[in-house]
Amino acid sequence: MKKIAVIGYGVIGKRVADAINLQDDMELSGVCDIISDWRIQNAVRKEYNIYAATEEAENKMKSEGISVKGNMQGLLEKSDLVVDCTPKKIAAQNVAIYKKQNIKFILHGGEKHETTGHSFSAENNYKSALNLDATRVVSCNTTSILRTLTALKRADLLDYARGTLLRRATDPWESHLGGIMNTMVPEKNIPSHQGPDAKSVDPDLDVITAAVKVPQTLSHMHYWNVKLKKQASKKEVLNAFKTSSRIKLIRYDQGLVSNNTIKEMFLDMGRPWGDMYEVALWKDMLKVVGDELFYAYVVDNQAIVIPETIDAIRALTGIETDGAKSISKTNESLGIK
Repeated sequence: MKKIAVIGYGVIGKRVADAINLQDDMELSGVCDIISDWRIQNAVRKEYNIYAATEEAENKMKSEGISVKGNMQGLLEKSDLVVDCTPKKIAAQNVAIYKKQNIKFILHGGEKHETTGHSFSAENNYKSALNLDATRVVSCNTTSILRTLTALKRADLLDYARGTLLRRATDPWESHLGGIMNTMVPEKNIPSHQGPDAKSVDPDLDVITAAVKVPQTLSHMHYWNVKLKKQASKKEVLNAFKTSSRIKLIRYDQGLVSNNTIKEMFLDMGRPWGDMYEVALWKDMLKVVGDELFYAYVVDNQAIVIPETIDAIRALTGIETDGAKSISKTNESLGIK
């Protein structure tokens, strides 16, 4: 049983911690943060071991009645691997600590590929991550790109892909702090960073992305135009997407006409926080015209990387060498059908 530490108990960290807690081949050794408010108090309620990232944070936690097991160094000493879920750039600063401790570590998409030298997507390159010291689970948008394009590639349908991303302005829980209103903000550069990021996992992909930040917080939405290697039927394309257990085909004509209605469906399904780990792709919107494919989907920016992170833990620790078996095990634990 491998012991896994989570550093940073925010949007991603709390979900990773809960997902680890559902597995039977790994154990959550503890969570570490600097916060002492309602967020970490929910971790206390779940009876997770709490560690403080700094002495100041420890004093504040204790003043709020939180039982602190120790500091970050103490948590690392009790763990086989650490998943860093801290905000962008902080994780990169923590790498020196992990290397000094000689502990395996997983970062997320806010950090650069060069920080770990390996970027991870479970259905794409699980095998190449086996027993590595570190990897980086790519961002929510990049994860969705890799899932969908890899499915087409497996079916020998993919020539090249061009996508436009409508990006949520900020995470829902902190939308009172900032974001944008009554405007749309295009990213200055084409390609946006997601295309090159996908190529850090699969260098053979011919993919270009453009992105626009829009004034909503629930999710991202993607529109894709794919040049197929050959003329194919809509059924062939859908069958290719069905080879991924983490692409959920949805129907516009069933009332799933927007990101809020999709979110409501997953809430009704009983998912924690209404989380959607899958890419929700509209099957009745999808069109094939000659050798061109057009489709759109929604990405839950708070949840899509959670199953990938669990699979990355198994790959790095070597507790499961078969990617398909890990994916199946993770899916079952999270209710992905």
